[in-house]
Amino acid sequence: MTRGLRLVMAAALVAVAAPVAHAYLKLGTEVGSRVVGVRWDRFPVRYFLTNRAVDGVSQEQLRTAVQAAFDEWASVRTANVTAQFVGFTDAEPFDDDGASVIGFQSRPEMDRTLGATTFTIDTTTGAILDSDIFFNASFAWSVAASGQASRFDLESIATHEIGHLFGLGHSALGETELIDTDRRRVTAKRAVMFPIAYPAGNIEDRSLKPDDRAGLTDIYGSAADRSYGSLSGRVTLDGAGLFGAHVTAFNTSTGELVSGFSLNDAGTFVITGLAPGLYVVRAEPLDDADIDSFFDEDTTVNIDFRPAYAPQLVAVPAGGAAGSFEIKVRAK
Repeated sequence: MTRGLRLVMAAALVAVAAPVAHAYLKLGTEVGSRVVGVRWDRFPVRYFLTNRAVDGVSQEQLRTAVQAAFDEWASVRTANVTAQFVGFTDAEPFDDDGASVIGFQSRPEMDRTLGATTFTIDTTTGAILDSDIFFNASFAWSVAASGQASRFDLESIATHEIGHLFGLGHSALGETELIDTDRRRVTAKRAVMFPIAYPAGNIEDRSLKPDDRAGLTDIYGSAADRSYGSLSGRVTLDGAGLFGAHVTAFNTSTGELVSGFSLNDAGTFVITGLAPGLYVVRAEPLDDADIDSFFDEDTTVNIDFRPAYAPQLVAVPAGGAAGSFEIKVRAK
């Protein structure tokens, strides 16, 4: 067993060398010569909460907020995940104690980190054995039903971090603006798993978006579930596969937006967990957030190309897959 990486603003890439790589950024670990997705293979996930309150959040309010966040993920009908609160503990998140511990820690040196998630992983299988989450007590927190100005919403941040706990990386469905040389502010997003949080007072990330649900379905969905479909294709530049293109699928009937990435050198992507219907599919460069929020810092991602669309609408059938297609992009 080995300690997993700490998820603050980065996620490990899964299945880079696979012939067909799913488009969601799922967390991974090396097993022999392979990279496999990390996931829980036993449910419910049993977790403890730290025996500690902070200004604005009592122990019971911590329990309620975290439980609500777990319940939100458990409500995804196309996936099968459950969690169980075991009790309060004096143990700390990130202690190597074999237990999943969630709670507050004061980390003033991490002045841009609201929360983080770590794992202990069985390196022979990729199974998650335990996972810890900390919320940075150096920030002001709130559990107010409608949010509270100048305080970050605990349930929203818990929902994001629990997405990591279940094995999801970051989504790129968001828009940001630079507020200084190296910091960005969210102006809009369509996924709880976007790596940058909404400003203090906002509670929108309490509710999962279609992209979040599709990502969870990709990891824990049942093959027998015929209610959703998938699409697949390649992104190419001058005839060669393009690694790291951000691919979005827009449902023309529902307005739902789901995204992923081309995750191998052939430019292949697969997006699953889609409601049946007609989709507008678009490939674009990953240029609206730090690349290392999505890929390992040693990964080379080409963002020097123009956005492009699939040549026609893509029909996704219930319980099946749309025919493969190619999106041809051009250099800027």
